[in-house]
Amino acid sequence: MKSLYNDKEAKEFKTDLDLRVYTSRLLGRDSSLVLHGGGNTSVKSSATNLFGETEDILLVKGSGWDLATIEGEGFAPVKMDMLLKMAELKELSDEDMVKNQRLAMTNPSAPNPSVEAILHAIIPFKFVDHTHTDAVVTITNTEGGEDKIKELYGDKVLIIPYIMPGFVLAKLIYDMTRDVDWNELEGMVLMNHGLFTFNDDAKKSYEKTIELVDKAEGYLADKGASLHVQSEELHVDLLELASIRKEISNIKGHATISILNDSDKAVHFSKQDIQKISQQGPLTPDHVIRTKRVPAILGANFESDLNSYVKSYKQYFEDNKKDETLLNPAPNFAILESGGTLSFGKNAKEANIIKDINEHTFEAILKAEKLGGYKALSAANIFEVEYWSLEQAKLKKSGSSPEFNGKVAVVTGAASGIGLAIAKMLNARGAAVVALDINPEVTSIFNKADMIGVKCDLTCSADIQEAVAIAVKSFGGIDIVVSNAGIFTPSENLDSLSESNWEKSMDINLTSHQKLIKETAPFLKLGVESAIVMVASKNFPAPGKGAAAYSVAKAGQTQLARIAALELGEYGVRVNTLHPHAVFDTSLWTDEVLANRARAYGMSVDEYKTNNVLKTEIKSTNVADLVCAMAGSAFAKTTGSQVAIDGGSDRII
Repeated sequence: MKSLYNDKEAKEFKTDLDLRVYTSRLLGRDSSLVLHGGGNTSVKSSATNLFGETEDILLVKGSGWDLATIEGEGFAPVKMDMLLKMAELKELSDEDMVKNQRLAMTNPSAPNPSVEAILHAIIPFKFVDHTHTDAVVTITNTEGGEDKIKELYGDKVLIIPYIMPGFVLAKLIYDMTRDVDWNELEGMVLMNHGLFTFNDDAKKSYEKTIELVDKAEGYLADKGASLHVQSEELHVDLLELASIRKEISNIKGHATISILNDSDKAVHFSKQDIQKISQQGPLTPDHVIRTKRVPAILGANFESDLNSYVKSYKQYFEDNKKDETLLNPAPNFAILESGGTLSFGKNAKEANIIKDINEHTFEAILKAEKLGGYKALSAANIFEVEYWSLEQAKLKKSGSSPEFNGKVAVVTGAASGIGLAIAKMLNARGAAVVALDINPEVTSIFNKADMIGVKCDLTCSADIQEAVAIAVKSFGGIDIVVSNAGIFTPSENLDSLSESNWEKSMDINLTSHQKLIKETAPFLKLGVESAIVMVASKNFPAPGKGAAAYSVAKAGQTQLARIAALELGEYGVRVNTLHPHAVFDTSLWTDEVLANRARAYGMSVDEYKTNNVLKTEIKSTNVADLVCAMAGSAFAKTTGSQVAIDGGSDRII
């Protein structure tokens, strides 16, 4: 492991806090050191209070912040004298610790201080760095792990036996170090937990972490605990993935994102003796909040396997509970026998965090097996963290989720106009979105963990099949299909209508919708409260001269939706259609076109835009609102309906 510290960069940071932010981000940049909010850092400084008095302050990472992106406001300022007095107490509940740490803050709007703030305070150095480094924790999670740490570091590090984070950990270290010469130590290794380094210089504290981790990585390599994984092609059954996700959603009681991890490492891990190596516990107890203690192992009869997991989890709870409330017994990730792994989350962010943690854990377990065997903490120790009162309190405070949280939507024609507005609004309301468009720019427009753009020719079944595969592998299934893609063909009367005009309109405005339904219907049947929303046109109920190719195709699309409603209703799939008209904030309606059309009708542009019964302008977001209503609870009992969104057209009324 190499230091990322840059002296030239560091000169730009003048204050204690600035330097703390800089080196914290260096730690957070390496996922083998900390993952998704893990680890914590601090700096001891001073501040002048309201009365002009100078106070010693601990600036410690606040709850909810990630070291990779932390800012100055992510550090909670806590009075040192209060923290040091708390360390002298014989007992202190975690709830009282959190309360009194907040009382000791000099800025009440700052985030809650880390639960390890007292520990940071008693370490007598200006800068303190705490990581959950993979290499060190891998060694601690083996048979005879403590002896291996002693062999590696000698007496240069203080070894702390595992104990719960919070006050009891701080108290243990406070008692252990009363007669310790801190200047003789290079760091502390917390068994099954992580590494602490410290120094009065930010660079030296950071680089001591790098040095100790580098030694641990070298130790693993010297002992033959390296990992070499060959690339393997994985063939997956997409309908099985969707079925598993459906069952998981049923157990959890809400729509759940399920992400397939088919990386070489995950596939390799799934082909090992997973009954032995995967059922001991997480790499560090902090991970249990995300991953649960162990994964489910799913074979050919996954329903039975999931039922067995739920029973086992409930037994684990009964064996260890005091007065805690049972958490949802569904697994948070699963290993497919020889087929990679799945991670489950209430949204794509949560599922991806679990996936990332698993990648690091798989590597650590495989290396630990070569170092004498992986040995995690006991079930009782893990339970203590999983059901920690502070974590229980967080769960009770969690607010309501967005309407489409955990749901997966496929939106066509999503690179611009109405489709773009629909995709963005569904995502803003919680859905993971797979956005399809023949325009390759869709891949750059939608390029996030929960928004994937796919270049797709909707007249090509193979393209649609590939897009469906991406949706299922990325998110687990399909719940919402918004069939929006279309074109407005040139105006031609029937006696001069060209074959190319007619065929192009039929291919894109009708047949592509049929192909999309054909390829997505099997997955919608396995979805959660599934819905298809057809975006048709007012040209179906109110066609115009010269628009035969367009109007007939849209009529066919509307009829297709009605038949789909009849055929898919028994599977709980709702199919509804909306007919937009005069949506002017799309790329088709340039300022020049609008001005010309308004002039032709003897109107101003504003009058032309609001030329409807309600005298209101229809925008893409208005259409997107209606799509969300049709896909959501407002239309939960409705299928086969048609709704115009046009401000009221006298031709339709």
